[in-house]
Amino acid sequence: MATCGAESEVLDEKDDPGAAPYGNFINYYTFNPPENRLSLIPTTLIQDLGYGKDSSETILMLDVGCNSGDLTVALYRHLQPRVLSEDSTTPPDTDLQLLGFDLDETLILRAQQTNPFPQSISFIPLDITEDAASQTQLQDYLRQHGGFRFHLSLCLAVTMWVHLNHGDAALLGLLSRLASVSQHLLLEAQPWKCYRSAARRLRKLGRSDFDHFKELKIRGDVAEQAREHLEKHCGMALMQCFGSTSWDRRLLLFRRRETVDQHLSQ
Repeated sequence: MATCGAESEVLDEKDDPGAAPYGNFINYYTFNPPENRLSLIPTTLIQDLGYGKDSSETILMLDVGCNSGDLTVALYRHLQPRVLSEDSTTPPDTDLQLLGFDLDETLILRAQQTNPFPQSISFIPLDITEDAASQTQLQDYLRQHGGFRFHLSLCLAVTMWVHLNHGDAALLGLLSRLASVSQHLLLEAQPWKCYRSAARRLRKLGRSDFDHFKELKIRGDVAEQAREHLEKHCGMALMQCFGSTSWDRRLLLFRRRETVDQHLSQ
């Protein structure tokens, strides 16, 4: 099983852009291809969540920290199996609209230039830690598509970078912010051993340590503490664990508790 140690070896290559202290690796999907996650996610996920029954309904999805967009595009194809290519004449099963964002404008430009489904997938530069600006842009997108919340948001391998660079409060703020704009949230939080590997990479490259690393109070099982925050303070409930990736990271699916209560009462 590949671990954060193996990840560290890959990321320490000379042609890698430093230690990418925000996780914005230019070659991310060469060592963590989309299939690592998609193999755990059912192609029927939209239908399993109760969406897509009305053909006129637009399903809105958010990909947080999308990097160069490879996973965003692969997810669209994964959830729309009839759409095999950008040249396909087969209409999609569902009107699925995806928004991917990343703080790295170079990566977003690459995502925009290589986007095979510009009518369904959008990429924008955005820093989720800038609360007011990010909320405005996300709400603008939702309004443009007639939505109040995203039906599903993905936050995959992002939490550690926000945590290391901005501290405990920023990590909890990220989770709260995503919960406020999402009906469902698919979360992959890096385990603590990845934090140590990231800090070690910085030191190996002669850089100063992450500003908040030594003062973090949230340690150990970060995914479990994220779950506790989402359930106790954000009105979310854990629905399902899709298992663990090859890097031993759990994919946790949360649902807004009001939606859970409605589902149980049906």
